Amino acid sequence: MNAIGRLWRGELPLPQAFWNFAVIGAFIVNLSTSVLFLALLMNDYTIAAFVAGYALSVPYNIVVAVGVWRSADRYEGERRWADLARIVTVVAMVILSLT
Repeated sequence: MNAIGRLWRGELPLPQAFWNFAVIGAFIVNLSTSVLFLALLMNDYTIAAFVAGYALSVPYNIVVAVGVWRSADRYEGERRWADLARIVTVVAMVILSLT
């Protein structure tokens, strides 16, 4: 939980926040919840499917988007990398949350 708290506060280095949480973590969380969503839906557990599919992944996506945004504020490298990380993360988290 400590890493998630540090992510939320923007205390992680931008490369770690982006690659570990926005890319790898989002892939694992969203793929897992999508598979669970489909499995529950195919077994006629509609409400449970929506809870599993959205109540788990959307909060993660929000925390990641906020964390990467805040880490980008503290990034001391070229501004374009911080801006690009923000854009890619926000767009990806919105798309992953809606699908």
